[in-house]
Amino acid sequence: MSAQPGQPERRRGPARGQRAVAQPGDDRPASDQPGSPAAEMPYEQARDELIGVVQRLEGGGLTLEESLKLWERGEQLAAICLQWLEGARARLAAALPPQDEPGGSDAPF
Repeated sequence: MSAQPGQPERRRGPARGQRAVAQPGDDRPASDQPGSPAAEMPYEQARDELIGVVQRLEGGGLTLEESLKLWERGEQLAAICLQWLEGARARLAAALPPQDEPGGSDAPF
């Protein structure tokens, strides 16, 4: 989707490259790496705070500056949740036996 002239484009996806990368020789999931945002906040806490941010934004009555700060916090929280979910998906994939046909109808995800 392209923005109209004079209008900013809407972003989708995780905030500003917040994805953690595992270091060689470290077998912990990326979400458990020291310094990663997800290592510092449990998924449930990030999810609950994100829900609160969305409710405050939807409620309106905020200044533009307050709205922007909340939006930025929401982006950070969404990136943390995404890291946790990607880590869980990787752990599930590692725990399951290899499948003959990737993307087959019996694929769990």
